[in-house]
Amino acid sequence: MWLSVTLGGAVAASPYQSPIDIVAAPDGSRLYVALHTGEAVAVLDPQAGQVLRTIALPAPPRALAISQDGGTLVVAGGGVTGYVSLIHTETGLVHRTLSVGHTPSALVISPNGQRLYVCHQFDRTVAVIDLATQTVIATVPVLREPDAMALSPDGTWLFVSHLLPEGAANGPYTAARISLIDTRTRRRVRDIDLPNGSMGVRDICLSPDGQYAYVTHILARYQGPTTQLERGWTNTNALSVLDAAKQTLINTVLLDDVDLGAANPWGLTCTPDGRQLCITLSGTHELCVIDRIELHNRLNRVARGERVTEVSAASVDVSHDLAFTLEFKQRLKLPGHGPRSVVVLDRTAYVTEYFSDALSVLELNAEPNVTIRSISLGPETVITPARRGEALFHNAELCFQMWHSCATCHPDARMDALNWDLLNDGLGNPKNTKSMLLAHATAPAMATGIRPTAEAAVRAGIRHILFSVRPEAEAAAVDAYLKSLTPVPSPFLVQGRLSESAERGKDVFSKAGCVACHAAPLYTHQKQIPVGTGRGREENTAFDTPTLIELWRSAPYLHDGRAATLKEVITVYNTNDRHGRTSDLSDQAIDDLTAFLLSL
Repeated sequence: MWLSVTLGGAVAASPYQSPIDIVAAPDGSRLYVALHTGEAVAVLDPQAGQVLRTIALPAPPRALAISQDGGTLVVAGGGVTGYVSLIHTETGLVHRTLSVGHTPSALVISPNGQRLYVCHQFDRTVAVIDLATQTVIATVPVLREPDAMALSPDGTWLFVSHLLPEGAANGPYTAARISLIDTRTRRRVRDIDLPNGSMGVRDICLSPDGQYAYVTHILARYQGPTTQLERGWTNTNALSVLDAAKQTLINTVLLDDVDLGAANPWGLTCTPDGRQLCITLSGTHELCVIDRIELHNRLNRVARGERVTEVSAASVDVSHDLAFTLEFKQRLKLPGHGPRSVVVLDRTAYVTEYFSDALSVLELNAEPNVTIRSISLGPETVITPARRGEALFHNAELCFQMWHSCATCHPDARMDALNWDLLNDGLGNPKNTKSMLLAHATAPAMATGIRPTAEAAVRAGIRHILFSVRPEAEAAAVDAYLKSLTPVPSPFLVQGRLSESAERGKDVFSKAGCVACHAAPLYTHQKQIPVGTGRGREENTAFDTPTLIELWRSAPYLHDGRAATLKEVITVYNTNDRHGRTSDLSDQAIDDLTAFLLSL
């Protein structure tokens, strides 16, 4: 029997396993794999290459960690009611399950085994749990959508990566950041800027000696028109290198080749001997293996002003150099689709393949032909159109030269928080990326309604953004996936209900006339209205009325992302009352209205 639970906006009621994370026992005798839609953890014997048991969980897991003695496996998952389960590895029994915040997305155990750190993706916090008392002893605010963590070897500094940028999108710099938490004071003390255009940050790890931190992410070239894909004109795929002690960015290198993108880098780890970095390329279904020693050698040389390639004569050149890593990088094609997490035991890498319900096993050696085998994590099943569409949405093989997939600009089928000049409505007027949630139910599509339906937008995207011609059946499958999306409950709800402030804001929403264009249940009347937010040649443009559902998740706001917050939409960019009658609202009424909108 398959249980139906809500997580991340989709209802999981499927036979698929969807392996998403993996950890190894300290002695290497066991592997533990989080099966996201399988709602379980699989326990494997890596030598025999077989599953020994599965451990059922209360909701889809997303992250794993294991104690230094190997006796306790920690699993985090769930959605608005997140959980952390402590499992005895010897018996496979769940010892304790703790309630935590909204959508726990990453776990780290302190070196002394006393503390557990938990990212809450949609609460924008990191919880600190005392493992002896099994209680939350602190909650640290961070930035938008914390999604991965790494802890310094002495347990002092916690590096937290964030999936998306925050703030307005129409300025000269828009990028995600890395936050530093001092675990002694339990405070976020510093944020490290990643290069402009950095988003889709999926993982972070430290070198074995703790000297360096490595981050996987997209490096979007969003400030130019999307007229071509060649040579990374629109999107590139990157690894950023940080000095962990100085807490500064050293540089960012590209994982792509000159004529072949390395779309959607995801998980990464260092080999135990520290000689190599292993990075999963989830869009191209590869494992990228980088000589870490040569990487730093070349970064040090270029920092001294030495020309190391035809392009890179100085550090500033490196993030534009598609040949920088060519001589010390391997891209190993995997047998399955959608690689996520990777762990290395000795010289063997184990990679979770989300859409294939399998592990790839690779023997990392000096030979040019790496041995690759596969371990199945579940029986073969009939693939539904929605599941196939989800896989296609994440598959960069649909794209010319594999530079990106649909999921590159729409992580989790939402948005990347960037403005793009897609040429849908002319050149030189970039628009903020829209979420795909409810796109098929709220036609027309695009900011100016230039596509009459979401179906038309999907097919136009394949032609003009992926620069490809694909079978109609693939577009239909993507439609099925997008139609299957459901809203994630807002973190601003109180036990699933509107707060007192939001209840008052609901009345303000009606009295201010917002309901005229944003009536329930879709919170849009699906028409184009000129609300006075156009600028320049778009001054009198009528923009599509978007749904307000999941508004809490879709910042920045307005067609060009100029408003970092909903309060700015109301107070700064609606002084003429064309976007609802809000100019005479009291400060309290504005706060209440904002609270209601953030609860949808």
